[in-house]
Amino acid sequence: MIDRGVPVTEDELHALVDGELPADRRRDVETWLANHPEDAARVAAWRSQAELVRLRYGGTANEPVPPRFDLDRVGQRARPWSRIAAAAVIAAFLLGGLGGWFGRGAWDGVPAVKIEGAPAVRTVAADAIDAHKLYVVEVRHPIEVPANAAHLVPWLSKRIGTQLRAPDLSQIGLKLIGGRLLPGPHGPAALLMYEGPSGERFTLYAARATGPDTALRYSVAGEVAAFYWIEGEYGYVVAGPADRDRLQKVASATYEQLERPAPVKNPG
Repeated sequence: MIDRGVPVTEDELHALVDGELPADRRRDVETWLANHPEDAARVAAWRSQAELVRLRYGGTANEPVPPRFDLDRVGQRARPWSRIAAAAVIAAFLLGGLGGWFGRGAWDGVPAVKIEGAPAVRTVAADAIDAHKLYVVEVRHPIEVPANAAHLVPWLSKRIGTQLRAPDLSQIGLKLIGGRLLPGPHGPAALLMYEGPSGERFTLYAARATGPDTALRYSVAGEVAAFYWIEGEYGYVVAGPADRDRLQKVASATYEQLERPAPVKNPG
């Protein structure tokens, strides 16, 4: 049994996420998380970040190193300029890695996302599309907190630093099923997920983004598309299947509700 007077350490939380926690301690730590929602949220955010890193770099990390980049061979050369050659090879490898990063998306057969606009909105839109692709295919765990949980929106609002609202999209056939906390480009990000009667899913992503306000912009990447914009200090992205007319209706309804002033509660 876990000693409830002794808190679980941060190292143990990281070990749980990395799959390195001893089996005899795992159940105790999971029990701790069930009774400490703040720590559970941190662990969920770390897991989401790890999944996004795996999604972006997984294919490149498993590629074999080309023979011409074998540093052992370079080091065995007896010529006086061998060290210079080795340095040049390393530089070429690093530049190749950067090229792979900017061409990300091609490794899994999906065209790289072409996103227009200022750097801030492009970053937010790219992260949102990656998150959408990652979670909409999940059957058992597409969300972290269900829609019927009263703390869903207040919790996400507190974490991202702004009053978030969950648009009511029932008029266009979509139901909110829940949301989750994610790592964003400049701090935490929020993801709300909606589902239609035939199982199609749409997501609303919100994260801090510095830059001028923008109108709705459109981007498509294979079977996924997104409308995105910046308002104030935050960027918003509505992503879904690449049916532009359908997605535009969802994005317009979301945009109108988010831009509409929140109703003032009657103090009486």
